Amino acid sequence: MLQILLGLFFVLASALPKFWGDPFAVAIFDGIGLGQWLRYVVAFLELAGGIGLCIPRLAAPAAAGLVLLMIGAALTQAFVLHGGVLVVTPLVLGALAAVIAVTRRNETLATHR
Repeated sequence: MLQILLGLFFVLASALPKFWGDPFAVAIFDGIGLGQWLRYVVAFLELAGGIGLCIPRLAAPAAAGLVLLMIGAALTQAFVLHGGVLVVTPLVLGALAAVIAVTRRNETLATHR
């Protein structure tokens, strides 16, 4: 249940607004200062990760990728955007993804035997 909800969150609440050019998302990536191309890259990675969470044999690697993405998001919030409490959101999402990555890793390993 957790992985489906987290997958839907990454697709619907995180990736799609970035693709659509939500003003808040655009402003965040303006603040990062690397250009809007990064918004599309992050949106694609979130979309792929969110879909991957909904496919049992891809859930562990998708979750692991989202953990890495959320570490990058937390570091960016903390040191580039000086986001203060906004750092908590990617940390919580990353922790949830880490739980999924660990609990589903045996399913992924079993498909490679």
